[in-house]
Amino acid sequence: MKKDAAIKLRKISKVIAENFSKTDREFNVNNETFEVVKIKPLSESTAVVLMEKSSKKYALAFCYLINYNGGTWKYFIPTYDHCFGMESLREFLSLVEDKNFLKNFKEEK
Repeated sequence: MKKDAAIKLRKISKVIAENFSKTDREFNVNNETFEVVKIKPLSESTAVVLMEKSSKKYALAFCYLINYNGGTWKYFIPTYDHCFGMESLREFLSLVEDKNFLKNFKEEK
């Protein structure tokens, strides 16, 4: 991961913990606070942020880099359903690559 992306990732990880620690946040019925435990890069543009709640349970945020305006990190709290959907996405990305590959060359007659 490039240094600039890593710096921005660390900054957004703190924002994620702060956002989820808000006592007036919807679904924060136990008024839990969140603390970043670990930032784990998964690729050049994805990472997970492991957070410990004040209840001593853990939460995970999936972060992904949008390559726009110098790079912007976005995030969501994944579920198993999200993971299944992303695993299925790989097949379709491969299909798109297959369809697009030949479009890189002029047709020879």
